[in-house]
Amino acid sequence: MERAFVALRALTFMSGAVLLWVWVALQVRTFDQSLDTKLPSWVEIPGVVVMMLGGLLALLCVGLFVLKGRGTPAPFDSPKALVAAGPYKVVRNPMYLGVLSLLFGFALYQRSWSILLFSFAWLFLAHLFVLHYEEPTLRRKFGAAYDAYSESVPRWIPKWTQLEGTARS
Repeated sequence: MERAFVALRALTFMSGAVLLWVWVALQVRTFDQSLDTKLPSWVEIPGVVVMMLGGLLALLCVGLFVLKGRGTPAPFDSPKALVAAGPYKVVRNPMYLGVLSLLFGFALYQRSWSILLFSFAWLFLAHLFVLHYEEPTLRRKFGAAYDAYSESVPRWIPKWTQLEGTARS
């Protein structure tokens, strides 16, 4: 029953976060009116695919937080155990990459230069959050286990050797 309650909290937090970022993206889209051009129409279908893949990645990460970490993505309700499974074996921040893919795909689907630029600004802000809050917090909470994890798993871009090893396992 406790795990179900954690899952409900995680889904509530993630739903709120997704709604917030979609709302912000739609507000940013108003800047497109001052531009004379939109992204080409052929990017809409790839945009849907990128959004779906990003959403699946983010949901997988939330599921791992609930099942393995016994917590949620919310900083005030974070996992009680270090999650280093699934996509977290390849990069330390796959959930952020999933959300970035959602925003980037939404920009393509909307054919919006403004949302596209916003997605890169969002990544920059997420990077600052990871550097100045998340990593120090995880280091304090999990100590040597997090140090070893961060030494072996890259923050954002997977190493080819990790991708090959993940494909074999």
